Amino acid sequence: MIKIRKVESEKDRMEFIRFPWEIYKGDPYWVPPLIFDVRKNLDPNKNPFFKHAEVQLFLAEKDGKLAGRIAAIKNDNHTDFHKDNAGFFGFFESIDDEDVSDLLFDTACEWVKSKGLTSILGPVNPSTNDECGLLVDGFDSSPVFLMTYNPKRYIKMIENFGFEKAKDMYAYYIPASVINDTKMMAKLERMSELIKKRSDITTHNVNMKDLTNEVRRIEEIYNSAWESNWGFVPITTAEFDYLAESLKMVVDPDLVMFAEVAGKPAGFSLALPDFNQVLKKMNGRLLPFGFLKILTQKKKIDFLRVIIMGVKPEYQKKAIDSVFYLEVIKNGNKNGYTGAEISWVLEDNMPMRMTAEKLGAHIYKTYRIYRKDLI
Repeated sequence: MIKIRKVESEKDRMEFIRFPWEIYKGDPYWVPPLIFDVRKNLDPNKNPFFKHAEVQLFLAEKDGKLAGRIAAIKNDNHTDFHKDNAGFFGFFESIDDEDVSDLLFDTACEWVKSKGLTSILGPVNPSTNDECGLLVDGFDSSPVFLMTYNPKRYIKMIENFGFEKAKDMYAYYIPASVINDTKMMAKLERMSELIKKRSDITTHNVNMKDLTNEVRRIEEIYNSAWESNWGFVPITTAEFDYLAESLKMVVDPDLVMFAEVAGKPAGFSLALPDFNQVLKKMNGRLLPFGFLKILTQKKKIDFLRVIIMGVKPEYQKKAIDSVFYLEVIKNGNKNGYTGAEISWVLEDNMPMRMTAEKLGAHIYKTYRIYRKDLI
């Protein structure tokens, strides 16, 4: 017998958070999240996402044993921006039983429908500004920092329920051979200098001593640069501050940079060390030795993720993204990173894809957002 229940107590919430350890037991590629972080992100009193959104968590039981979980999400900022009357599902996990997954999806769909919404998208955890997408290709390695991972069988579960592809997102891999190619780097250097001179472009790294003001500059660029992207939702000031505080410990200032054109803010690029290399060894726990592991292992990280690269619309034809890529590769090489992932890139973002491919990067993972009409 399968039963669905709402998460209503702190005990329920911890069961929801810990359930993935059952699903991924023995999986060499899974990276356990920090329980502390997941708990904080799901706390309406701590995560400013909840100021404009409503999330209901559900647990599934089969024969009295925990068998799955899902979140149903109503994001008012998304609805206000896109006018598409869509809700979301996220944090989906299930045992290998389509009766369980079907009941979880049905429950999330009914909850979203009860809020007056007419379609559902997912997975998003809990929005497109967070970890999102189902891994559908590239199961032979661990995910990088803030990217998702799931069993291959979830594809069949989601599609058999009636979800259809809404959009694919790619992860590009830049191998060490590109980073160590001196001829390629010299060519990129010359090209970058020409681009800078032609359009009066200057770049500088983030000033960690003035982080409050730097975050405001990032917020202004981000919400302008990405507003025409599929799935974009403006990030509020409170959310930016929350995100900056969360990432402060993992940031390498040499990999965070601004571009200006004639002295005016034009673009922003953020690459982060692949902190999953550390998290994989911590099994979700900060105590008793987690902080020590963070401090000792952080310097050993040899891979990075180019997570954000955006240019304001009025400057988008000045090839600023090429300048950013060169700076990231150059500084990454200097700091001991031997490879990089660019993610995620929308399947129809051809300018970004072409720039990545010209650098020698290739697609090695594909993530998918699904959609289903509810009427």
